[in-house]
Amino acid sequence: MNFERYAIYFAAPADEDWARFATAWLGWDMDSGAEIAHPHMDGLDVAAITETPRRYGLHATLKPPFRLADGQSPDALLKACADLAARLPPVTLDGLQIARLGRFLALRPLGDASALDELAAACVRDLDGFRAPTPDAELTRRRANGLSAAQEANLVNWGYPYVLDEFRFHITLTGRLDKPTMAAVQAALDRRLGPLLPAPFVIRDLGLVGEAGDGRFHLIRRLGLSG
Repeated sequence: MNFERYAIYFAAPADEDWARFATAWLGWDMDSGAEIAHPHMDGLDVAAITETPRRYGLHATLKPPFRLADGQSPDALLKACADLAARLPPVTLDGLQIARLGRFLALRPLGDASALDELAAACVRDLDGFRAPTPDAELTRRRANGLSAAQEANLVNWGYPYVLDEFRFHITLTGRLDKPTMAAVQAALDRRLGPLLPAPFVIRDLGLVGEAGDGRFHLIRRLGLSG
């Protein structure tokens, strides 16, 4: 339970085919805390393609990684997460699709995502008392590529620019890719992962995760949504 940072993720279910494939695609299983072999994909260097997102595991961020505030404990955070999950209902969407987000590929939800956005907003707001102030160096890094007024306000108030109205649920599958590589990777994933994607797509729990000293994220506990 003693980690460098904590976060609230959608942690993909370990017992579904799409999640097993995508976890192997990334090469890091945060449930078991172990590296796993990549699937063989003709003509693709999967290890290089997935190097950037690998340490996070197969996930979508609901509350971004944060350091614990003074006076807070991992046990208190776990209890607060459990209490929050008990108040919130599961979220059902039409499905998932492989999509381009800028220069990387991710899984994005299909259908009305308003309930999903509300779930993420509750995680950001209701657990923020556990978040230590963001270090100045991190604020500077976040601002380096330019932020809108709304993103800057989020950074100041919540420690991350892309929350609340700026939030877009996504399960990252690659690092930044050039156009030819992106086309090849998307075609390969469409063939191998596309047929496995769930329809509907149901989020049944919150994942409390921790970042170890080596930068890898580990699943601490799944907390069932039962509100």
